[in-house]
This record gives sequence, C-alpha cells and structure tokens, in this order.
Amino acid sequence: MDKRGPAVKYVVRLDAEERQQLEGIIRTGRGAAYRLLKARILLKADVSTEGCGWDDAQIAEALETSLSTVYRTRRQLVEEGLEAALARKTQSTSQPRIFDGEKEAKLIALACSEPPEGYARWSLRLLGECPIFCVTALWSMLPKRSKDDDNFQGITGRTAEGLRAA
Repeated sequence: MDKRGPAVKYVVRLDAEERQQLEGIIRTGRGAAYRLLKARILLKADVSTEGCGWDDAQIAEALETSLSTVYRTRRQLVEEGLEAALARKTQSTSQPRIFDGEKEAKLIALACSEPPEGYARWSLRLLGECPIFCVTALWSMLPKRSKDDDNFQGITGRTAEGLRAA
C-alpha cells in the first residue's frame, strides 16, 4: 500500500435502508467506539447517489484511523454484509486443553493427599515427577485458579475444602 492506499477493490454501495441504519447509529452516539467508526467509514465510502464516495486515504485521514482499517471494513461489508462489518469477530481459543477432567481430578486428588516422606507439602517439581503429569502442563493450570480466592495457597497448599469452594 502506498500513501494513497490500494486501488479500491471493494466498492461500497449502500441502499437507503442500510444508510439510514448507519446514520441512526452515528446520530445516537451510543455504542462501542469501533462500531461508530465502522459506520462512519462505510458512510464515507458509499458510492451511491447519496454517498460521498471518498477513497481510503481520505477516509483514514478524516476519521484518524489506518488505511488497513478502512480496507478491512470495506472488504467485510462486501463479503459478509452490513452486520458483520459492524460487529467484532469473536476470538477463538486456539490452544487445546492440556488437562481433561479426568487428569485434572487425579492432579487435585494427588495434591490434596499426603506428600511423600521427607516433604512438608507437594511442590510443582514433585507433582511433575509423577508419570502422568509434566511440569509444563501443571504450570498451564495455574492461571485457572484465582489468586483473589480467599483459600488460594497455590496448587501445593490447598485443601480439598478449598478446591471444592473454587
């Protein structure tokens, strides 16, 4: 992309109903900032008789946003429709869970049991030495437990009652 932006590949043509909906969103001024911005972008990019028909660089400068935001908003409208262009995409969790319910239950049972002889409590290193757990997987579970919880003492110091309450 140069300073003027890419050649307009996605042409925005709004019908009267869509235009009225976007103007309503802006007129109320209520709603998420990203939604208001996208509505303004689409109204400026509209090449119908009622629209401005601005190019991406003009829109980006006038609305103080990036060229890529203008381009992506145009593309979303043309490919997916008005509602998709105004909405945020949902974030998907790309990492699969390391522990299923069964392994998590085994870990909790082990952590709540008596530690090996010579140790006052279970540590992550001791839990990681068990054949069914690895230290990396144990660390991945720690953020799930809230540190704001009154009973929080880490995975090694929790009692069974504290775990049931969480």
